Amino acid sequence: MVPDESQPTDVPIIKQILSRKMTVALIMGFSCGVPLLLTISVLQAWMKKAGVDLTVIGTFSLVGLPYTLKFVWAPLFDRFTLPFLGRRKGWLLVAQVALLLSIVLLGLMNPAKSPWMVAFAAFLVTFCSASQDIVVDAYRREDLTDKELGLGSSLYIYGYRAGMLLASGGGLILADHISFSMVYLIMAASLIPGMVATVMTPEPEKVSGQPDTLAQAVVEPLREYFSREGALLILLFVMFYKIGDTMASAMTTPFYLDVGFSMTEVGAVVKIFGFWATLLGTFSGGILMLKIGINRSLWVFGFLQALSTAGFAWLAVVGHSIGWLSGVIAFENLSSGMGTAAYVAFMAALTDKRFTATQYALLSSLMGIPRVLAAAPTGFFAKHLGWESFFICCTLAALPGMLLLMKCAPWNGARH
Repeated sequence: MVPDESQPTDVPIIKQILSRKMTVALIMGFSCGVPLLLTISVLQAWMKKAGVDLTVIGTFSLVGLPYTLKFVWAPLFDRFTLPFLGRRKGWLLVAQVALLLSIVLLGLMNPAKSPWMVAFAAFLVTFCSASQDIVVDAYRREDLTDKELGLGSSLYIYGYRAGMLLASGGGLILADHISFSMVYLIMAASLIPGMVATVMTPEPEKVSGQPDTLAQAVVEPLREYFSREGALLILLFVMFYKIGDTMASAMTTPFYLDVGFSMTEVGAVVKIFGFWATLLGTFSGGILMLKIGINRSLWVFGFLQALSTAGFAWLAVVGHSIGWLSGVIAFENLSSGMGTAAYVAFMAALTDKRFTATQYALLSSLMGIPRVLAAAPTGFFAKHLGWESFFICCTLAALPGMLLLMKCAPWNGARH
C-alpha cells in the first residue's frame, strides 16, 4: 500500500549525505524554518518591547492561518507552470523572492505606531512562507527517489530546525544589541542561499498526466487518493501516529515546574540539550531508513516514541532529578526526531507526482489537526488523573496509530 525500501543502496552513506539532492533538501529546509518564528516569538518580543497591548499581541497568532490553510491554493502550483525555470523552480523562486521582500517590509514597520500594518506585513510573511513550504515539499518529493526519501526528509527537517534556531534564538540575542528592524533584514538575507539553490538545482523530470485545468487540479488529487484501497485508514494513521507524543508534549512544561525543576534547569536541559537530541534523532532516523526502509522505521520509531512517553510517567515517580530529566529528555527528543523523519517521508511517499503540491499540502494540514484538538483537553486530564496516570494514558494513546501500521505500512510491505 505504501512505498517502502528496505534494501540498502550501493552508494556509500557519506556520498549520499553529501550529494546534490541532500544538500538542496538541507538548504531548502533551512529556508522554510527561518520565517516561522519571525511572526511568532520574535515578533511578540518586538511588540512587547514597543509597548503594544497584550490583547493585540495575542490576536497576532491569527496571522499564522496560512500554514493551516495552504491546501486551499496549493492546486495553483500543480496546475500552472511559469514561463521560466520550470513547474516547481519557477514558483519556488517567486515564493522566495516574495518572502524575502515581505520580511524586509515587516522589519520596516513600527509596532508602536501602526500595529495593524505590522499584522498585514506579518500575514504576507506567513502567506509567502506557506507558499514556499508547498513548493519545497513538492520539489523534494519529485526530486528524490523512493529510496532517498527517508534521508532527504530527515535532512530537510534538520535544516528546518536550524532555521528556527537561527530565527528565534539568534534573532532574540541579536535584538539585545541591534534594532529589531536590522534583525529582520539579517533574517531576510539568510534566505539568499535558498534562492541560489533554487536557481542552480535542476528541475524535476516532468510527469505525464498533470492537470490541464484548475478544476482538475482541485478534484483529481482527491479522486486519485480516495480511489486507493485503504485511503481512509491512511488518513486516520496520519492523524493518530504521533498523537500520544503530541498530547504529552502539550503539558511537559507545567509538569517540569510542578515536579520542582527550576526554569533555569528546564531551559538548560529541555530546550538546549533537547534540541540537539532532536537533531541527532532526525539525522540518525534518516540513516536508519536507508537501511530498513520507511515501513519498518515507522514501526521501530513509533515503539520508541511510545516508550519515551512512558519515561515521563517514570520521572513523575522519581521526582526532581537532573540525571533522570536529562535521560528522559534525551530519549524523548531522539525518538521524536526519528519518528518525525519517518512520518514526513511516509507522507511524501503517499503523493502522486502529478499532484504533489496539493496532496502533500492536504496531508500536512491534516497532520496538524491532532496538535490542536488532542492538546486542548490535556490540562483537564493531567489535573484529574495526576501526572503519572496522565503520561501512561498518553503512552496508550499511541496504540491506535501502531495498530493501523499493520494495514497502512506492514512490516513486510511492498518495497521498491
